[in-house]
Amino acid sequence: MRKTTALRAAAAAAAVLLTATACNSRRGQDTAQDTAASGACKGQQTTGITDSTIKLGGIYPLSGPASAYGTISKGVAAYFKYVNDNGGIDGRKVEFIVRDDGYQPPKAVEEARRLVEQEKVFAVFQTLGTPSTAAVWDYLDKQKVPQPFVATGASVWGTDDKHPWTIGWQPNYVAEARVYAKYLKDTKPNAEVAVLYQNDDFGKDLLGGFKKAVAGSGIKVVAEESYEVTDPSVSAQMASLARSKADVLLDVTTPKFGSQALAADAKNTKWNPLHIVNNVSASAAVLRPVGFKNVQGVVSATYFKDPADPQWANDPDMKTYMNALHKYAPDTDPANQFNAYGWAVASSLHKALDAMKCPTREGLRDAVRHLKDVKVGLLLPGVTLSTGPGDAFPIETMQLMRFKGERWQLFGKPVDTRKEFGPLTK
Repeated sequence: MRKTTALRAAAAAAAVLLTATACNSRRGQDTAQDTAASGACKGQQTTGITDSTIKLGGIYPLSGPASAYGTISKGVAAYFKYVNDNGGIDGRKVEFIVRDDGYQPPKAVEEARRLVEQEKVFAVFQTLGTPSTAAVWDYLDKQKVPQPFVATGASVWGTDDKHPWTIGWQPNYVAEARVYAKYLKDTKPNAEVAVLYQNDDFGKDLLGGFKKAVAGSGIKVVAEESYEVTDPSVSAQMASLARSKADVLLDVTTPKFGSQALAADAKNTKWNPLHIVNNVSASAAVLRPVGFKNVQGVVSATYFKDPADPQWANDPDMKTYMNALHKYAPDTDPANQFNAYGWAVASSLHKALDAMKCPTREGLRDAVRHLKDVKVGLLLPGVTLSTGPGDAFPIETMQLMRFKGERWQLFGKPVDTRKEFGPLTK
């Protein structure tokens, strides 16, 4: 059976681009100065890091169909500006360079090459999206450049053993699917589920994880519809799913299509399923265009504190975040969850950099894979970073939330999917 995935397509696009520009790459390497450590860390790479600076690069869709995610880079940048004004990371000031790939894998490859060969970054921190990350990880692995905490929950970042320089951060999509499966088992054990999903490894990963998690239970997937990121809308898919009369809609979408699906669900008053929207489309920025009154009762899951939730108003870490966003990114909305995501992942990298045994690329590569219950300010209580031999998933605990009024409200207890379902393996 022939199977073509977004992961393979992205890798193929990357290979073509890299081959076509190989000569230019060699010229860039010939003229660039890479550096290595001495002493106890002798031979390890120190390109992009000095006693006083660290240069990092990030690749985000500042334009294109996933541009809603672009603001994550502002949360990251605000964190590093805040840290720089407070002594830096172990005395080092951070330079954070942001590139736009428009959510296009070939463009991501171009930008990764610029960051590595021209900017000489210490690490490519954050490539956003499964296709873009897949397009560049072979190149970064070959260059031995860390690619820590990629902004995608594809399970491959934790199960693959051939790319030691790449690791995820957020809960993987299978772990998230497990949380929804447990919720339905507990509350709607005979649910009939309709699924809208993005036709790439992101969508297939979460859908596959959900099916496996409900296998053997009374829960059945009775309808599936996919969409392409180039599609103008998902209205036809939503109309088809409505005909299934399923009592649950599992919405596996990126922000643009998440808004469309929520709007279509609200418009169709003859079909009223429990609407579960995946975390990557759970931002209030996605729900607001639909109208908050139209998304009451929608369910999702999260792992970090919602800046719009008043229960965190007096939380010291939230206060620091809010004040820093107002100061360092005055054109952004601190209540936007994507900005909080950026702050949380940047502070997680800070913890990993602090944990390096050697201030080298190899030191960072190893540090992110040996985290032990590391606490990060904006993560929910009970959620920590943990990795180790055979477990390259930093976060696998999530808590359910329901939209009520004008914000999400947490309910239930955090679900540690490692304990609940066992480790996720290849």
